[in-house]
Amino acid sequence: MLQQASATGLIRTILIILVIYYVVKVMSRIFAPILIKYVAKKASERFGGQFGDFQKSQQEAAKKEGEVTIDKMPNTKTSNKDVGEYVDYEEID
Repeated sequence: MLQQASATGLIRTILIILVIYYVVKVMSRIFAPILIKYVAKKASERFGGQFGDFQKSQQEAAKKEGEVTIDKMPNTKTSNKDVGEYVDYEEID
């Protein structure tokens, strides 16, 4: 048996879809910042857990109590004097 769609049924379906859309939109504005903060916190914990232990062990192994280390790059400026010569030119139209 075939049923025909009525105008009231169509309007009711459209209204239900619109209500669901706006409810999801409002709820996402409320819960999206909370969800993003939670995900960022978990990611930072995971990242810190992987590399925090390595960094601590490196610092402990590198420095002993009372030992002074100075990390400095040398001030040597090297330039290649044999790069070529400067040619002044004018653009011709």
